[in-house]
Amino acid sequence: MAEAAIELKGISKSFGAVRANRDIDLKIARGTIHGIIGENGAGKSTLMSILYGFYQADRGEIFVNGERAAILSSSDAIARGIGMVHQHFMLVHNFTVLENIILGAEGEPLLKTSVAKARAELERLERDYGLEVDPDAVIEDLPVGLQQRVEILKALFRGAEILILDEPTGVLTPSEADHLFRILRQLKDEGKTIVLITHKLREIMAVTDNVSVMRQGALVATRRTEETTVEELAELMVGRRVLLRVEKGPARPGDFMLSVRNLTVEDSRGVKMVDDVSFDVRAGEIVGIAGVAGNGQSELLEAITGIRRAVSGSVTLDGEPVELTGRADPADLRRRGMAHVPEDRHNMGLVLPFEENENAILGYHWQERYLKGPFLDIEAIRRDAQDKIEKYDIRPPDTRLKTANFSGGNQQKIVLAREMEQDPKVLIVGQPTRGVDVGAIEFIHKRLIDMRDQGKAVLLVSVELDEIRSLSDRILVMFAGRIVGERSPEATEGELGLLMAGVEEEKEAAQ
Repeated sequence: MAEAAIELKGISKSFGAVRANRDIDLKIARGTIHGIIGENGAGKSTLMSILYGFYQADRGEIFVNGERAAILSSSDAIARGIGMVHQHFMLVHNFTVLENIILGAEGEPLLKTSVAKARAELERLERDYGLEVDPDAVIEDLPVGLQQRVEILKALFRGAEILILDEPTGVLTPSEADHLFRILRQLKDEGKTIVLITHKLREIMAVTDNVSVMRQGALVATRRTEETTVEELAELMVGRRVLLRVEKGPARPGDFMLSVRNLTVEDSRGVKMVDDVSFDVRAGEIVGIAGVAGNGQSELLEAITGIRRAVSGSVTLDGEPVELTGRADPADLRRRGMAHVPEDRHNMGLVLPFEENENAILGYHWQERYLKGPFLDIEAIRRDAQDKIEKYDIRPPDTRLKTANFSGGNQQKIVLAREMEQDPKVLIVGQPTRGVDVGAIEFIHKRLIDMRDQGKAVLLVSVELDEIRSLSDRILVMFAGRIVGERSPEATEGELGLLMAGVEEEKEAAQ
């Protein structure tokens, strides 16, 4: 094994009664891509946050390039050549790319001199690593794939030789993820050391040299990637055999539960994001919407669920119209039997400073089971939250913990449990397994199939093409705001990919 860029010895960290890391010993070889995998809450992000100085270990030692290192802050980590790209990006949204790059690392007493030098260095980094992005673009105007490039550039600008990426593909399209992996391989070829935290086992197999598995805060195994399999890694992560494919019987579609007709939605600039879209979803079926992110899927779901105003068209829920003029009441739609798992759990699904039990009833707090006269029944709410925690294996199992302190995957399970347990007629679900580990994915997929088999109508949006193909009974493909095709789940990835790129539509238009 090559000389270790990073060596961790006996690292332990607790948060109250929760032991996040338990006596971790780990070596990461210089000039390699090292994967760290584990279920949500296994301690992966905590361990890397200790390495980056966000947390300090209760005990244990860190060695960087063979030297013992006291890393008490992110500044200490940066000084040691360690950079980190977080799962939720640390960017100032109303600053430009260049302003974000130099923030905190200006280096010159005259800011004008700093900016000129930084622009030249940024252009060199972009050119050398294929990380092209407009230095003068404002962050909030960039898609997430380019925002991630900015985070990587920011780390390289600060001289990172060791780069930690926490769930880097959780918000990327497949093509963006492929481009990221090309960048990571190039960084490795340049001698950089990459630490990749992910729950996606196929990505581990595709891009890493070595992989370490964590479970319940402990490091349970390290393997050379070429000497292991997806099945072995899944079993090591979960502690049991995991079903990596979706098992389902044939759908038995019933009545129309959701009907969309000629729906058109514009963004704040007046650009059509949903363009004359029509489709139906019946009871007892899952209709999946495939497409590259940014082709109108998000706006479609927001219009259907009463969050975003539509320009024209109609939507009916169980035969009754949905208000589309901007005066819709999402609470009324919940009462009528529509549940919604939003794509963005942080901004639309949760109130992060709230306790877990408070988020577990968010939007449903008016129900009698949560009330004692005119007041909330706090004990009933906490009992209900505890039941959901046990059923959905939310970790840590603490109903009083602030939701911000749960991992991203466990935050997702809080939202899913809240919406799925309402026994809805129609479930609208966006990116159900974003940031979720393999064991939880198996569980979520089974719950979605169970809901279908109970006669629920499910509308599913996911950028994970395998997920769409595995779960859906019918697949609609969106491109540039339009439905450009409908296919069965037996359609090949290549056929769907062409539709997602607008290629098939162009062929049909030319004929």
